[in-house]
Amino acid sequence: MEKIGVRELKALGSEIVRRVREDGAAYEVTYHGRVVARLVPVQGEARDSMSDAEWEAECDALVDEIAKASPAGGVSAVDLVREQRREFLGDC
Repeated sequence: MEKIGVRELKALGSEIVRRVREDGAAYEVTYHGRVVARLVPVQGEARDSMSDAEWEAECDALVDEIAKASPAGGVSAVDLVREQRREFLGDC
């Protein structure tokens, strides 16, 4: 991970954010030589590049994995994840 000083980040902010967004670059932001923050790509961006069918297939696989580890009784992990998927997708 590349280190970048606060002053350089201020001067090149737009360019740095573009590199993170487009290239997946990651930076440790330093202040007086000490790392104070990290600038990394957001992991959720993968959803934007997936079709609804691909995303649903991933969710179904996750549901199956969670269900295997879920304790019995109460609301199942399957129902919880399916509800979250319905809320996220809405009436797509």
